[in-house]
Amino acid sequence: MNISGTLTANAKVSTTATGKEVVNFTIAINDSYKDKDGNRVEHTTFIDCAYWLTAKASTWLVKGLYVELYGELSARAWINKDGEAKAGINFHVMAIKPIGKFGKKETQTVQATTAQTNKEPVAIGDDDNLPF
Repeated sequence: MNISGTLTANAKVSTTATGKEVVNFTIAINDSYKDKDGNRVEHTTFIDCAYWLTAKASTWLVKGLYVELYGELSARAWINKDGEAKAGINFHVMAIKPIGKFGKKETQTVQATTAQTNKEPVAIGDDDNLPF
């Protein structure tokens, strides 16, 4: 399955008890629609992602980067410390395609870096235009 969204924070690398590294990050998927009264309703879904192939991805998975992801979706449910039922969506990422950051200059930087070096891109820019 493919999904796309914007990273809400810089990716973080965790290490399991067996020594395997995983890159964890969250993306926001923004959607909007008009309700029956014609009012625009904005809705954001947050999806926790895990990428197991290489920890190097954490160097360029930065807040504000818009990515297209390929992988598998799963749901989880738990009871928190206060006894409240909670639920979340996980995405087990198999492939990451960086699209760019908000704003023309940052998008060109990511695309140019990818094309010139054929390596993992580094996105540069500020976070002023983020929708969340």
